[in-house]
Amino acid sequence: MAQSKVVTVTVEDRIAWVNFARSDKRNAMNPELNRQMMATLDELEFRDDVGVLVLGGEGTAWSAGMDLKEYFRETEARGLRGVRESQRESYGWFRRLRWFQKPTIAMVNGWCFGGGFGPLFACDLAICADEAKFGLSEINWGILPGGGVTKVVVDLLSMRDAMWLTLTGDLIDGRQASAMRLVNESVPLDQLKARTTEVARTLLMKNPVALKYAKDAVRRVGTMTYDEAEDYLVRMQEAANFHDRSDGRKEGIRQFIDEKSYKPGLGPYDLAKAAARSSA
Repeated sequence: MAQSKVVTVTVEDRIAWVNFARSDKRNAMNPELNRQMMATLDELEFRDDVGVLVLGGEGTAWSAGMDLKEYFRETEARGLRGVRESQRESYGWFRRLRWFQKPTIAMVNGWCFGGGFGPLFACDLAICADEAKFGLSEINWGILPGGGVTKVVVDLLSMRDAMWLTLTGDLIDGRQASAMRLVNESVPLDQLKARTTEVARTLLMKNPVALKYAKDAVRRVGTMTYDEAEDYLVRMQEAANFHDRSDGRKEGIRQFIDEKSYKPGLGPYDLAKAAARSSA
């Protein structure tokens, strides 16, 4: 795909490496970047050579949040129409990323501030550098963390941690973010890409239809009662069975029971065998 000056994309071994590319602005999200991210997700979502998407940042930051000049001041100067248009563009690609067809990983190398918590939460998994810095700076310039950010910290963190970040504007590093469970894990910066690649390759070994339905289920059932979730999950498994042309559920059981070639608790079944059988 054509490279943008604000977003870069590289696809290698079925991993799409998508980077914010405004390093001179610490990858702050402006309207142009928001529009380009939506176009990027559109282009990558159903490509056969993409199985996992990794969202990173070029330079020393992941994203410093929303660009105060271009996203706030300049759009507000255009009145309510400009504000709503800008909000639709940013919230729109965050939403698309949350429900993206393929598994997604946030690879946080440096600063992640304010509005950057939106795409952080939208990614299914998050791995950061120990040296990364996270913070909600909104309180320091007189607003509350909007655009879903307050909802993000309430969903991901304890009430005390959410209150601390929101009310103090204090920074935390990658190790603290991992301890709070804002991210899955934190590693030294020089190991970040290798660890992210390792996790992405683990995901590529799983049934892609099951991955999509499983990640959606995790996001959906949190607001349901137990009975609602039970019914939803039964229906989603039935839908997954219908959409999985490799008949993966039966193939996994067959490899376990008949071939005794793998153990579900220790790793995935062999996707290559399933593909060969479905194409025979």
